[in-house]
Formats: sequence, structure tokens, C-alpha cells
Amino acid sequence: MTDLSLRGDASYSRDAWESAAAAVLRKSRRLTDDDPDDQVWDKLTTRTLDGIGLSPLGTPEAVADLAETGLPGQAPYVRGTDAVRDGRWDVRVQHADPDAAKTAEAILDDLENGATSVWLRLGPDAVAVGDLATVLDRVFVDLAPVVIEARADSLGAADAFCRYLDERDVTPAPGTSLGLDPIGALARGYESGLDLPTVVVEGSRKAAERGIGAIVVDATAVHDAGASDAQEIGYALAAGAAYLRILVDAGFGVDDALAAISFRFAATDEQFPTIAKLRAARRTWNRLAELSGGSEPSRGQAQHAVTSRVMLSKFDPWVNMLRTTVATFAAGVGGASSVTVLPFDQPLGLPDAFSRRIARNTSSLLIEESHVGKVTDPAGGAYATEQLTDDLARAGWEELGRIEEAGGVLDAIADGSLAGRHLAVAREREQQIARRKRPLTGLSEFPNLREVLPERQPRPEGAEPVQRWGAAFESLRDEPAATPVFLATMGTIAQHTARVTFVANLLAAGGIDTVAAGPTSSTVDVLDSYDGSPVVCLAGTDAAYAEWGADLIMGLRAAGARWVILAGKPVAGLEVDATAAMGVDALAFLHETRAHLAGPTNGANA
Repeated sequence: MTDLSLRGDASYSRDAWESAAAAVLRKSRRLTDDDPDDQVWDKLTTRTLDGIGLSPLGTPEAVADLAETGLPGQAPYVRGTDAVRDGRWDVRVQHADPDAAKTAEAILDDLENGATSVWLRLGPDAVAVGDLATVLDRVFVDLAPVVIEARADSLGAADAFCRYLDERDVTPAPGTSLGLDPIGALARGYESGLDLPTVVVEGSRKAAERGIGAIVVDATAVHDAGASDAQEIGYALAAGAAYLRILVDAGFGVDDALAAISFRFAATDEQFPTIAKLRAARRTWNRLAELSGGSEPSRGQAQHAVTSRVMLSKFDPWVNMLRTTVATFAAGVGGASSVTVLPFDQPLGLPDAFSRRIARNTSSLLIEESHVGKVTDPAGGAYATEQLTDDLARAGWEELGRIEEAGGVLDAIADGSLAGRHLAVAREREQQIARRKRPLTGLSEFPNLREVLPERQPRPEGAEPVQRWGAAFESLRDEPAATPVFLATMGTIAQHTARVTFVANLLAAGGIDTVAAGPTSSTVDVLDSYDGSPVVCLAGTDAAYAEWGADLIMGLRAAGARWVILAGKPVAGLEVDATAAMGVDALAFLHETRAHLAGPTNGANA
């Protein structure tokens, strides 16, 4: 085999890598001896939900014709809006507990222990607008930026916040914003009593008078609805363009209008797409602002990244700590200026002090111990990252074109075309999750049926729900099957362990427990252990299946088994009702299995 070890010279070649990779694929039977080595590119390239191919290896050829990314702090801002990073990002904490006294203490605790800004949700399902003074009573708003968000009455909340700032008679810290986003509220299904231009213009004038931000284009509104990365970028561009037009038409200068707008994006545990998404969003916004007549200094995009709500899992919530750590790392590497880490118990209800501490310490660890913030654009120059950034920028720009062809973002929301595209992507993602091609650790993979979930205070009535990626599996786990599946293990533990582990994990993902026969050597051994479950699953080697599988199936059916599953692919001569192998539609399999556990089946085996 060609030596591909690091030798510090130019001995590498494309042919050498192809040869080495092809040898591995031939061992796994993904290539035949007759297939040319260069087929490894097709075999190892995966595709995102945007249809973008992710190459197994970044190469100089892939980026040879890409547009210049510029220097950090310079247009097109792919490499960040700051020429040099100061070693950290703004650690922004979200608060929405309606209990004003409790929220005031929690905010103070966060700010005293690593947080640097506050994202405060206001409204009937969050902090009451009338409680602003109580909640922010001990916050030095001239030092810690506060960004508010009110989806139901954003202008009313903005008025209240401005009055509060005026009463305090302080200059708000840079980064403070009224968080207006009526387009995002419409995308989420909220209705406003005022027309949208009124909200945008009046709110922006109030913000300009106080030297604070006015608008936050919250692209998580479409991310939460299932949108892909490119769709999230395209929506953000379209919403930003709509706000820009409204402000310029109202008499704002282009640069002043651009300064009033910031952006919020979701960060997921798919770290490279998240890094590329943030870089591509800055590049495309720079281009849109340039075409709108904005000066170069005004075209840098202020980005707030928040760890995705929909990627989190209700079950095995501790794994959410790992998901948010990866997402936060990606947000930091991708150049977000502010990052919010949602607490790991977000799907369970309102977070407690422990989960808030873990959330803010995630950023602290990455900043202070891993030093992620000390390097400007650490992913810059990596061939695969640059290629993905370019691909996402182009795909996001195309999505902007589709939205504009519909008449703009408001018309695209009204006619359903925007939501329709997001729904199509959501369905494709759901299919991948159902087949476990997109595994969810602790939920669709390696579930713990006996876990005890931590108890949290429920969210207030009316709080906006989200359809988490693992919702279909969660609904099965919410109502565990009352009867376990009997595992008809064939042979020694060593002989059946691999398939037992696979099928037991698969069944547990659907809230189905199992009982195993243990080591056996014959049909009699298995039948002696059979517990009478209506559903049984054979688990053994192919040789055991061929030797005594048919006799075992006959014996189990005679003993009362109504539904027989085979762990592995179908085997000639074995009459079973279902098979469980890699690539199976797990959700369909689990629903079918639970149906047969619950009652008699129709047909020959009833």
C-alpha cells in the first residue's frame, strides 16, 4: 500500500489517495475489484438537505475558481467582521420565565458568572412587559447589552423598554436592541394589530434616538419549521431586504438602515455546515447591501447564533450538553459575535439553576480553556470549508431569488410557498431520521429505557411549541409498550450478541423492552425460556438460521408467537413476518411491532 504518512514533502497525490480509499471500500464490498479507483469520490460523497455534495476530501482543485474571501474585517466579510478577535464572543443568555422575581435573580446570577448580555423574551407566554423594571432592576444596562424579543406586540414592548431606558437615564451598552422582527413573528404564526411598516419605522426611530439596534432578523423562525441551511440564509436575506426597503422608503439612509439590522441564526451539532452557514450568510448579506448602495463598513453582518431548539431531545437530555457544545464550538469558529447556549433541559420545561450554569459554562470553557475565540476565522483556508461556504452562499442566494419571485418574503409567507419548501425539507429529514441515517443519540440510537427524566417547571400556557427532529421517536417513548419482545437468541452469547444489541436498541427506540433467552444450542433451549410474548425476534448467525431457524420458528408459532421477526436480512427458507436490518424504516417497523404487541393480528398467523 502506498505510504500516506506525514513526511513533510510533496509526495501526496490524488491517485495515491484514491488507491488507498478504494482498497478500504473493496474490503467492505462497496467497490468490486473491477471498479476503477476513482469511483471512491461518488461512493464517499454525501449530500446535504440542500443537495450540496460533501466531498470526502478537500482538495486545492475544489477551491481554485472560488471568489476571494478577503481578509478578516474586510468585505465580503466571509472571514468575520473584525480584523482581530479579542479572544471571546458575547455570551448571551436567554430568559423567559414569567416569574419576574425568579427571572431577576437568574439574570443576575448569569451576569455574575460568565454571561455578558441578556436576551429577554417578553409577552403573555414569557416575562410580562410590565415586569421589565423588576427583571432588570439590578442589571447595569450600560455595561451588559439587553436584547428584547416580543412576538405578539413588538412595538408595545419596544415602547416599554425605551421608557425604562429613559427612566434609568443611562447610555445603553453597545449591542442593546429592541429586537423587532414582525416578519419573523408572521412566519411563526403570530398576528400584529399594526401594519408592518409602522412597527419597523416607529421602532427604528425610537432605537436611533437612543443609539441602539432596532431589528433582529431571526432566521430560527424558519429553522424551527424545518428549513435547511440554505433556506435559512435565503429567508434571512429576504427578510433583511424587506426591512431595508421599508426603512429607506421612510427616509433612512442606507448605511443607517443597515446599522439598525442584526441577524440571528441557529447553530446545530453538524459543525461544518454551521461554520459554513455563518460564513456564507455574511458573504451574501455583504453582496445584498452592496447592491443596495451600502458603504463597505456598513455591510458587515452582526450575527447572534443560538443553539438549535429542534435538535434537542426530551429523552436522555444529558446528551443535549454534547450537542450544544459542538454547536457552540461551530458558532464560535464560524465567527458569530454573540452566542446563546440553550440549557440542556429546554425540551422538559423552564431551565433550573444547574442547567443555566452548564449552558453559560459551555461558552466559558470554549473561550477560556479551549481558546476558540483567540483565532480569527480558524476554518478559513480549509478546502472543504471554503467549498461548502461557497456552495451554501450560492444556494442561499438562489433561495432569495425564489422568495423575491413570489413577490418578496411577505407574499411568500402569505401564499404558503415559503412554508411549502421548508415542509418538503422537513419531510426528507424525517425520513432520514426514521431510517436512522441521521441518528439521534439517546433517542433513535442507544436509548435508555430505564432513565428517570429530571423534573422541570412546565412552560406557561401558550408558549410556542416546536417540532423537534426526534418528535416521532419521543411520542413512542412517551407511552412505552406494556409487553416486551422475546429475543429468541440462537447460539452462544458471542454468536448472537451483535444482532441482539442491534435489535434491542432498535426496539428500545420505540419504547419496547426485550427479554432474551440467553445462550442456547437448540430449539428446545429457546422454547424453555419463551415467556409467551406475542412478538418474538430471532437473533443469531446466518449459519444458525440455516441450520435450525425453520424448526425454531415453527416451535415458537406453536407456542403462541403471533409475529416473528428476523434480526438481519431475509433468509431463504425462513417464513417470518418482518426483518430488522440496517436501513430499515425504524419508525414503520416500531409502529408495526407495537401494534402486534398490543393485540391479535389479522391473517394467517392470527
